[in-house]
Amino acid sequence: MEIIFLGTGTSQGVPMIACHCPVCTSADPRNRRTRASIHVVMDGLHIQVDATPEFRLQCLREKVEQLDVFILTHGHNDHITGMDDLRRFCDLHGGTALTVYTTDEGVGRVLALFPYAIAERPVAKGYAAFKLVDMPPVLEFPQGTIHSTLLPHGGINTLGLVFTEKSSGRKFAYYSDCKRVPREAVALARGADAVCLDGLRPEPHPTHMNIEEACAVAAEIAAPVTYLTHLTHAIDHAAWSEKLPAGVQLAHDGLRLKL
Repeated sequence: MEIIFLGTGTSQGVPMIACHCPVCTSADPRNRRTRASIHVVMDGLHIQVDATPEFRLQCLREKVEQLDVFILTHGHNDHITGMDDLRRFCDLHGGTALTVYTTDEGVGRVLALFPYAIAERPVAKGYAAFKLVDMPPVLEFPQGTIHSTLLPHGGINTLGLVFTEKSSGRKFAYYSDCKRVPREAVALARGADAVCLDGLRPEPHPTHMNIEEACAVAAEIAAPVTYLTHLTHAIDHAAWSEKLPAGVQLAHDGLRLKL
């Protein structure tokens, strides 16, 4: 299994507009963060999770040229507004609609933002077409399974995802954009070879876990390694890498894990 971190930043990205703080002006490429999303490959099955405003540029940068499954964790702008660029993958699929697995809230947001794309086929070559499907508790493919669980994120629930590759048995949990990780989600992630958690900033936040909360969840799940994502400009990669407990690391754009 391979996991590509296409983006690891917040809704404002890093560097932020009109900010001259040490992180936003840093020369460390790990401090340059586009909005958070991942691309997972299980035995040749390519799964994209979310489509950020920089989705096209992320795909070009990381050479993502195949997409078989698309999952939208929730409908907030920093995770959905790049979906128009999925049109290229509709072309590569022979001009058929791309299935979008998401929540009820996600379905409503896609319908509101992309009404022109809700069809069995694109209206013309080069256009997007989406088939909206409620994400089930388990998606099964010949290459492996994707379990889903709901995570509280302010007034909505987002999808937490656990990927298990059939051939290797490797397991990866992705829990971004959440204020807490419920007991059932902790249980689902246990035994994972790697975990990724929302770890917004040092200070508390009403809808995201901060660093301390994320580290507590990481200890509860007890994976060999946990990566933090959805990071603001309050997090300098080098400085915070020295502060985190053993087994917890910061993700960065372009990070590739091979499990």
